[in-house]
Amino acid sequence: MTEIAQGIHLIDTELGGKKGLTSAYLVEGAQPALIDPGAETSADLLIADLHRRGLRADDLAWIVLTHIHLDHCGGTGALAAAFPRAQVIVHERGARHLAEPERLVAASHDVYAHTAPIYGGLSATPADRITVAPDGFRVDLGSGGVLEMIATPGHARHHMSVLHDRTGALIIGDAAGTGLPDSNLYVNLPPADVDIEGGRDSLRRLRERAPELITLSHFGPTADPEITLAIADEGFAQAGEAARTGYARGGRAGIAEELERVLPFAATISHAPAVELWQWLGWDTNNVLGLEIWAQRQAENGQTTQ
Repeated sequence: MTEIAQGIHLIDTELGGKKGLTSAYLVEGAQPALIDPGAETSADLLIADLHRRGLRADDLAWIVLTHIHLDHCGGTGALAAAFPRAQVIVHERGARHLAEPERLVAASHDVYAHTAPIYGGLSATPADRITVAPDGFRVDLGSGGVLEMIATPGHARHHMSVLHDRTGALIIGDAAGTGLPDSNLYVNLPPADVDIEGGRDSLRRLRERAPELITLSHFGPTADPEITLAIADEGFAQAGEAARTGYARGGRAGIAEELERVLPFAATISHAPAVELWQWLGWDTNNVLGLEIWAQRQAENGQTTQ
């Protein structure tokens, strides 16, 4: 557990036993919050870490989700059971899937394919312990401390980012992409509801907050918030143009070819171990699949230019 800003601690949830891949965030307060518990397969590690930190069963007040992809939310049910006072905060599109997770798990495993065991599933959270968070929702940490939930669609329609009022730190999930240790940022746009324009608008909204710190779920604080958001915006724009152009020329294969031309995967990430982790999880392939679904929708709506 590493303190990245006053009262905010990064916990490596070690997806698939790999360090430096997924992170959760414990935010201190009279009513402490845990942001993004990670995959179900990481739950025991995370619970043990929180107990070592001194949190007893009744101490955790909030479990806050940036979105309901299993590498971020899969541990929610287990964490809710371990900390029975904690209320789960989630976008309205995610609430029903936490209470009845079967469809979400099945759809996620279809995407993850042979890597599904790395993530595990998601046990149900009682509906009365789920709070729907609209844009601007404020999570009370006690003693005047607040987390503000900011709607940031793009990676997914139900994606939210979290602003810590006292430090100006933004915990942005996958809103800007993935930046593994020692590697460069690269867009993360998996199936099934990528939104390129929405993602770029979300980045503009985050930029307007002039954050003191930005930290990613994959993985950790970035060197400069303004540069992070600018690189992410360029990546969204390039990926969107590649998807439109490639899809018109050759469907999925055309997207893969055009994306590699304008935003070369390994060369952009520029760190072989990070490239290997992306490929091990199939996230590079999932980018193409997500962009294909988006490009198909654009074509059906007659939107052929950026």
